[in-house]
Order: sequence, then C-alpha cells, then structure tokens
Amino acid sequence: MLPTSERFLGVLMLDTRFPRPPGDIGNPETFRRNGIPVRFHVVRGASPRRIVKEADPALLQPFVDAALSLVEEGAAMITTSCGFLAAYQETLAQAVPVPVVTSSLLQCKDFARPGIVTFDAGSLSAGILRAAGVPEATPLQGVQPGCEFHRRILNNEERMDLVEAGRNVVDAARRLVNLFPSVEDILLECTNMPPYREAIARATGRHVHDIETLLAARWAASTAST
Repeated sequence: MLPTSERFLGVLMLDTRFPRPPGDIGNPETFRRNGIPVRFHVVRGASPRRIVKEADPALLQPFVDAALSLVEEGAAMITTSCGFLAAYQETLAQAVPVPVVTSSLLQCKDFARPGIVTFDAGSLSAGILRAAGVPEATPLQGVQPGCEFHRRILNNEERMDLVEAGRNVVDAARRLVNLFPSVEDILLECTNMPPYREAIARATGRHVHDIETLLAARWAASTAST
C-alpha cells in the first residue's frame, strides 16, 4: 500500500470530448481546489449515449477492470464521471478493496426533504435510484431534452455554450422547486452540473449538493481516519 501522502482519488471517466469547466468532475482544477490528489482513467467506448440512453451492459466489465487498475496504482477511493453509474455501485464496491462513490445520488438518503436535478429524467430508472439508495417518491426534474446542456453532452460534441448550459440547469432546478416546494436540499445527479451549483442555490434558495461536495466530504473523512 502506498503511503497516505501518495494515495489518490481514482476517477472512472466516460470517453468524452465536450467542454469541462472548473467544477466539472473531468477538470483537474475541481480537485486541486479541494486538495484532493486525482488520477483519471478513461473507459474507452463509454460514450454518454451508451451509458445514459442505452444502459449498455457490455460496459460493466470495462469499468470494473478500470477500477481494479486504479487501485493497483494506489487509488484510495474510486468515483465515476456519470451519476447514472450508480447502477454499478454494488458491483464496483464488491470488486475493489477501497471506498466507491459512483454518484452524487448516494447522499440523497442523508436529507429529510431531497429533490433531484438530473441530466435525463426519462432515463434515470427506478433501478438506478434503488441502487443509489434514493428514497422512494423523491421528486426529480431533468433538464429540457434537446437543450444546449443536454444535446451537447449526449452527442459528445466539442463545443458548448456554457452560459446557456448554466441557464438550462438552473431552469430545471427552478422547475423542481416550483413543482415540489417542500424540497429543502437539491441533489445534482449529473457530474457536469457542479459548475452551476452556486447559481442554482441563488435561484432557488435551497441547499445544493453534488458529486464535488460529496467527494470533498468523503475524502476529508477518509484522510482524517488514516
């Protein structure tokens, strides 16, 4: 085992090319600002469409293999670059001897009145929600299908209007709290949404949580205990 000072967070990345501003899980600055050493491992062929829309079972083993590879290199924790990979939580957790945090959805059960903003409401199945331990009947709202944020990521395009993408995510959060005003804590399922966390909080008046905030807390806890 590597000394604590040399251990790192291993990120299982989808095979993508869309822009990743600070806050996005694929931007190294996201981890530098949280003091987390990180190493990325791209799972070739794992496109957003194959994960989100197709839920392609052929990708499970490549993700397991990638997680094992990162652990062999010294990863002290494993995460992923897509909240839909909560579907793999149990399998990955059983495959490696380190903590696995596949999705921001894993923290949903920690809040009394949570609501979820997701990349694709139509594809976020009951099975994925169960795998993440999301309480039944938790409200959720997706971004508008075909909007800038949704289209550019799903089609894995090289360009994206980040200002418009931010509006799309904030609009989804507003719809969530308008439809479900009892929601107190908003969980951002998508790992590409953290750049807009503060804008969402301002627009909704709710506490906002995502994969960045979850990983920062889990990493701090793990290093404090070693």
